Amino acid sequence: MSADRTEQLRAIRDAVLNLTESPLYEYRTLNKYFPVLGQGDHNATIMFIGEAPGKNEAETGRPFCGASGRVLDELLASIDLRREDVYVTNILKDRPPNNRDPLKAEIELYAPFLERQIDIIQPKVIATLGRFAMGFILRHFGASQANQKISQLHGSAITVRASYGKAVVLPLFHPAAALYNASQRDTLEADFQVLKQFISQERSTPMRLL
Repeated sequence: MSADRTEQLRAIRDAVLNLTESPLYEYRTLNKYFPVLGQGDHNATIMFIGEAPGKNEAETGRPFCGASGRVLDELLASIDLRREDVYVTNILKDRPPNNRDPLKAEIELYAPFLERQIDIIQPKVIATLGRFAMGFILRHFGASQANQKISQLHGSAITVRASYGKAVVLPLFHPAAALYNASQRDTLEADFQVLKQFISQERSTPMRLL
């Protein structure tokens, strides 16, 4: 099963790599950036979803590898998790110029790749990082909370029906918020304690970049 999932994720990687119809494709190639598919355990119980890669991510092909990634790693450690134990990805697989917000057309173009990743990995918990990821995932699953704000929903476990069965969506603030606001760091730490109840006792195989 794990090998099959890896092959399916590789197919997504190849499709994104050659996504010439993307408005971000030329920007990627001009800057010698990489698409950023995801990283972690292909059998993960918990999947983290952000909005889009930043500069560090596009230069390395790894999600959340800059300052926000350090915060994410610290938050994971606070509940006895490692990056290897989860799967981390974004809605957009290419970096928008100047780290601007994703455009609606870009989200629509890249969304099917994320939806396929979810169906392949089949996480029990989808932890969204930031308002764009939260809004997209709640709309994708038809959750009644889709129109609420992240300030209302953060730290709430929302049960949804995925293609593979029941799952939980846990909205979280983006780790970048903790870099500029100490109170947001406190909020993130508290919300990660909610995530702790969903941790499996099993530990993963070595982390993969896909």
